[in-house]
Amino acid sequence: MTAPRPVSSLSASRPSRLGLVRALGIAAAAGLVLALTGAFGTVGAPLWLRLVYWVPVMLAGAIWGQVCSMLIERWVDIDERPWVGVIVLTLAISGPVSILVWFVTGFVFEGRAYPLSLLPLMVGPVVTVTATVSTINVFLSKAQPVQTHAAMSGSAAARFPDRLPMKLRGAEIRAVQAEDHYLRIHTDRGSDLILMRLSDALDELEGLEGAQTHRSWWVARGAVRDVARGDGRATLTLDGGLTAPVSRRYARALRETGWY
Repeated sequence: MTAPRPVSSLSASRPSRLGLVRALGIAAAAGLVLALTGAFGTVGAPLWLRLVYWVPVMLAGAIWGQVCSMLIERWVDIDERPWVGVIVLTLAISGPVSILVWFVTGFVFEGRAYPLSLLPLMVGPVVTVTATVSTINVFLSKAQPVQTHAAMSGSAAARFPDRLPMKLRGAEIRAVQAEDHYLRIHTDRGSDLILMRLSDALDELEGLEGAQTHRSWWVARGAVRDVARGDGRATLTLDGGLTAPVSRRYARALRETGWY
């Protein structure tokens, strides 16, 4: 196997912009609702103060939530066990955010730090809000699989084949599988690794007919030879005997678009 070939540091390390924008949008909207309704005993404060309090707190929580999500996804397959993902995210986020809320609430509404004895009172509201927002984020994130399309006459060809190591240049790509920070490219000439994020690869795979079947897999549509179903799951068998999983959350969308 040749040494993994890196892509630019920007594409290899940048966070998912779409996921971050979505999370911040949901947090800002939730902060607006909480401010307008005067949630959790803040109704007596002026609206402008509630907005100054709730929106930044929710945005800060969303940013911390994105960090937690990236760490948790290394151990929990959120696609297959979304409710486990919600629970783990809620637990990971709630502790630090409870401390943040305790600190900020005192200064915003009292002009001084609250006594430490009031910290436990912040946990219930924080867990409630965090669980709600985490549920929305988990079930909205990638609810529809990214599908790529064959290049039409006059349209740009897929850029991803240019990433292939020299020994695989010109090979037919059957699947792309994420392995930690690397991608394993499965072809009709074998497989190899490159250093790249799957989210970046999906952009460059446009021009090849295929779809993301799982959080960690993209599959070429023409490579699919069989499908096995059971226990609410599906597994695709590709040319050469390679098997690729289908996420529970992607299964319906792929079925409706004729994948199986």
